[in-house]
Amino acid sequence: MEIEGSIALVTGANRGIGRAFARALLERGAAKIYAAVRDPANVSDEDLTPLRLDVTKPEQVAAAAAAAGDVTIVINNAGVGGFSTKLLTGSFDGAREAMEINYFGTWAVSRAFAPILARNGGGALVNMLSTASWTSRLDYPGYAASKAAQWSLTGALREGLREQGTIVLGVHAGFVETELSSFTDAPKISAAQVAEQTMDALANDRVEVLTDERTRQVKRSLSQPLDG
Repeated sequence: MEIEGSIALVTGANRGIGRAFARALLERGAAKIYAAVRDPANVSDEDLTPLRLDVTKPEQVAAAAAAAGDVTIVINNAGVGGFSTKLLTGSFDGAREAMEINYFGTWAVSRAFAPILARNGGGALVNMLSTASWTSRLDYPGYAASKAAQWSLTGALREGLREQGTIVLGVHAGFVETELSSFTDAPKISAAQVAEQTMDALANDRVEVLTDERTRQVKRSLSQPLDG
């Protein structure tokens, strides 16, 4: 995938990993970056083109696709933790929100932009996943379930968009230095590291990024027998 001269759309581009993706794309020579966010006023970077997009609102997804019909790279980064939902107590609201944004939101944006990518030569679709895609979490089961669903969706999109020439890249990371992971003191990598590894993968037509050693360990463990 040629990043130089590309036109990209990044959801949740106003902060954290999304902003790092946008900056990395610009540094690699992307011609234009749509910063797709709920409130365009929150996009302070003048190098980006703000675009209103709440991924849970079908009318906004459709409007974004109509406005950004020139894109060749779409990065599904918008996400929430849903950490308020505990395994055995409390409301399911947080888990439902995580599923709506992380899973259904990614699906909606991918559906809307797949024909645009096809029309523009294939391009690339990037989904920001997690080590939690492969691990069951007692402390945030709703988030983990949404990421597992998003990983499954990423594989289906890879198969479904192959014929039109679209690269579908899944990016997995453990804890990243962002507001989302501020609740833990566990070792973290920077958002810039995630973005740089993603750009390298795009440039080399790879379909998966395992950004840190913890993520690589978890991926290797998937073939091991279950304990207990």
